[in-house]
Amino acid sequence: MIAHVQEWLELATRWFHVVVGVAWIGTSFYFNWLNNNVREMEVPEDGVKGDLWSVHGGAFYRVVKYQVAPAKLPKTLHWFKYEAYFTWISGVTLLALVYYLGADGFLVDAAVSDLSKGAAVGIGIGALVGGWVFYDQLCKSPLRHRPLILGALGFTVACAAAYGLCQVFSARAAYIHIGAILGTCMAGNVFFVIIPGQRKMVAAMIQGEAPDPEPGRAGSLRSLHNNYLTLPVLFVMVSSHYPMTYGHGWNWAILAGIALVGALVRHWFNLHGLGRMNQWLLPAAALGFLGLAFVTRPISVTDEGPPVSFSKEIHPIIHQRCTPCHAEKPTFEGIVGPQGGVLLETPTQMQGQAANILKNAVHSQYMPLGNLTKMTAEERALLGRWIHAGAPIE
Repeated sequence: MIAHVQEWLELATRWFHVVVGVAWIGTSFYFNWLNNNVREMEVPEDGVKGDLWSVHGGAFYRVVKYQVAPAKLPKTLHWFKYEAYFTWISGVTLLALVYYLGADGFLVDAAVSDLSKGAAVGIGIGALVGGWVFYDQLCKSPLRHRPLILGALGFTVACAAAYGLCQVFSARAAYIHIGAILGTCMAGNVFFVIIPGQRKMVAAMIQGEAPDPEPGRAGSLRSLHNNYLTLPVLFVMVSSHYPMTYGHGWNWAILAGIALVGALVRHWFNLHGLGRMNQWLLPAAALGFLGLAFVTRPISVTDEGPPVSFSKEIHPIIHQRCTPCHAEKPTFEGIVGPQGGVLLETPTQMQGQAANILKNAVHSQYMPLGNLTKMTAEERALLGRWIHAGAPIE
């Protein structure tokens, strides 16, 4: 019953996380689009940088962007912050429910390191806190005036963090923690920099003083970073469905490559919104994506050796290593239903899942999860030969 309740709690948290995440990303994309598409007014107005006209849902809208702030505040001023806060809170809650409470199966991989559950959780939490502290101090350093150098250094450190976490966590957990670090930096930007800066500007206006533009500049820098981090974080959110990325031997580099592709695509959209066309960014991103697909191509499976017997060799392997989690009534502790909806109890089911077994247990070798059932390299090779021969069952 406890495991069942936990699964429903995970479901509710994940659903909420996706909903508020869509709201946050949607508003972020919209305001970045606004910033990129605001143009100088035909009839200039004092203190106004530009405006934008749009039509949606049968109505016309006009948006005005001020150089700093209007001369007088309106009665109602909308703030966009809770989307970011609730996305981070729900994401960290989900991280704790899945990876920290289920550390044995999802966080710790005995084939990678012999960390205890407590040590692994401590490293995970430390990575989140340390990642934000380092990033925040970097943005406050003189490098804030050199955005390209700051971005390159930040990317390099993120790659190093990905490599380090892949040496101590399961590959899937390492990916999720990199996403959580980036998400923490994004939410921290909103909570510690962007919103406080806006509050200072509003407070100054209420007191009849001219707002200090410096908080606005700092918030603009952090907002720009959030813009470029969005697509890499979105990939991490869906990465668990694609073991050919995190299950690869160069998993940390694959993650870095995909993040770079996402940043290039985001940069193209930013330039396009400003009316500056760039002809090489999207082709470069596409070539990079194809290159990553080539690097992660499946390893060849040899059919050398005597014929593999399903009943004597394959069935015992799958029954011992896979069925404990892929059964109507799983025997593995904490599992209440067949993982991923995949059943591996009967010969017909095993044969029908041959392609998934090849992808997850032979090519990426990510299954069994954390190799909790101790599948050996010899057993994986036998599975590959059996599937390569057409997955026959006697």
